[in-house]
Amino acid sequence: MDIFYDFDGTLFNTYPVMVAAFVDAAQQAGVTVNPQLVYEQMRQHSLGFAIKTTAKANGLDANQFKRVFREIETPRLIEAQPFFDVKELLAQITAQGGHNFLLTHRNQAAIDLLQRYGLRDYFTDFVTGDQDFPRKPNPASLNYLITKHHVNQKAAYMIGDRNLDIDAAHHAAIKGILFDPDQLIDVTSAPKFTTTNFAAIRDYLAK
Repeated sequence: MDIFYDFDGTLFNTYPVMVAAFVDAAQQAGVTVNPQLVYEQMRQHSLGFAIKTTAKANGLDANQFKRVFREIETPRLIEAQPFFDVKELLAQITAQGGHNFLLTHRNQAAIDLLQRYGLRDYFTDFVTGDQDFPRKPNPASLNYLITKHHVNQKAAYMIGDRNLDIDAAHHAAIKGILFDPDQLIDVTSAPKFTTTNFAAIRDYLAK
């Protein structure tokens, strides 16, 4: 069994860092935003959606806003922590003879966080933003790893916290597991399994 993971909001709870950086970037632009609303926009859609929505509503340049956001967020990313039971799931898949793969738009910073928490060695391979694949739900990054590592698609899953992760899985002919810790997602992607915690994913994949 081979498992592909999203990073933000799936392996690591990066949203507190992202929302705080977003609020600070908005303040620098003279705008006040609702942190909960920003979080919901990120979770239900994407960071890009949140930026475009805020920029349009306040007459801001979206690209400039994103640059300021990244300048604020990048040094704070080290504060992000893995979700509970992530390490246990990674170890379980490895113990079962399976492989773990990471898909993220982030660069080396994501790998550094895995290393910081003792998770790096559980992964067989990664796709990061440095490789310049199109964003999900485009399955190009998934297909790259599937082909490179001769993955049996019938026994493979993608775990992510948004519909687009599950859509990407289906486009790559693998199954999807939706991790929705606060049940914010209006599920439109037909995941094979939906849960609020990694312990349930461990049980599901142990069957």
